[in-house]
Amino acid sequence: VQLQASGGGLVQAGGSLRLSCAVSGSLFSINVMGWYRQAPGKERELVALIGSSSGGTNYAASVKGRFTISRDNTKNTLYLQMNSLKPEDTAFYYCNAVSVQFGRKDYWGQGTLVTVSS
Repeated sequence: VQLQASGGGLVQAGGSLRLSCAVSGSLFSINVMGWYRQAPGKERELVALIGSSSGGTNYAASVKGRFTISRDNTKNTLYLQMNSLKPEDTAFYYCNAVSVQFGRKDYWGQGTLVTVSS
């Protein structure tokens, strides 16, 4: 499984961005996909998850109501719509896919930088 994230950039507080993650490879083995972020000097944290078959979602409390995770199976793409951005949302954002076909295995895309100016 290969993941390619894009869509980061510089935006003013209150603005919006949409991140995309193109997924290729053994897609049938993926159970859950998500977005994580890591700010300078901080640990990587979960932002949002989406079930590959159920479509059920889960969000970190800090982004609930502002961010929306979605996927387009026809395009093999995962999205993160980010609205009402705050300076504290500044971080590298990483897309993630989890397969449990032969025990848990995590796949990561390269990070895309989101910078929110005040």
